[in-house]
Amino acid sequence: MGLAIISPGRDPEAWIENIKELDAEIDIQVYPNIVRKEDVEAVMLWNHPKGLLSEFPNLKLICSMGAGVDHILSDDSIPAHLPITRIIDERLTISMTNYVVMGVLNYHRQYLRYQEQQAKKVWDMSSPEIEINVGVLGVGELGGDVIEKLRLMKFNVAGYGNSPKKDLQYPYYYGEQLDEFLSQVNMIICLLPLTPQTENFLDKDFFNRCKPGSYIINVARGKHLVEEDLLEAIEEDQISGAMLDVFLNEPLPEEHPFWINDRIMVTPHIASVTNPSAAAPQILSNYYRLLNQKPLVNVIDRNRGY
Repeated sequence: MGLAIISPGRDPEAWIENIKELDAEIDIQVYPNIVRKEDVEAVMLWNHPKGLLSEFPNLKLICSMGAGVDHILSDDSIPAHLPITRIIDERLTISMTNYVVMGVLNYHRQYLRYQEQQAKKVWDMSSPEIEINVGVLGVGELGGDVIEKLRLMKFNVAGYGNSPKKDLQYPYYYGEQLDEFLSQVNMIICLLPLTPQTENFLDKDFFNRCKPGSYIINVARGKHLVEEDLLEAIEEDQISGAMLDVFLNEPLPEEHPFWINDRIMVTPHIASVTNPSAAAPQILSNYYRLLNQKPLVNVIDRNRGY
């Protein structure tokens, strides 16, 4: 029995090499060249074709190849009894926090303004900083680390989540307290998990509830953002600008208006990228646990969506 890797558009070689270094005997088949589907007990997935997993009669485990699992949960054909695991890697957290801190500092210290002034040979020392109060949507492992690091840098930070949390060292809001949260911040970082409740969360209604001139950073999922609503909010100066690393369609189409909007910074989904050398041992450990009928680790709660 063995593993299958299903990740269309991604090169699986680094994953295969890292798994084989740990277990040279393991049987790995790679989509679309999976010929012995009955031998597959566990699959490693990233953006798999919906409905494909029904072709594997002995499938017992689904492993996300990253921290996110929305690409799996969006497939309604997956039986409810199949466990789904995700990758938890300190390096993912470090990379994400570093990216967000870069975005916060770029806006706070007006990096784009000074780039433009350099091109025009303008020397302007006025107002070198923008006063910001940062709000983080989603206070899980990633959001919690972002808040911790920003607080160490003496920024005012508040968090917002789905449910109550105790013993936090910063202002925290949840559920129906969104308006109160938004009234306290003017820079908003989206790190929400993608669930049916959070899809299109960043929409026209949300932007209208923000303080005028608020700035948006989205490093969660493209489906959190209604892209045309953001463009309209920026045009109306309700939102001052945005830094976006995730998009509804990736790669971002060449004709997309985000590319040419001088108030939107675009990066190609690189805020936090899974490292196969760190992730492969986690997947292989769960594979062995499956074979030995031991409890799995990093199993997601389907009801919560993460």
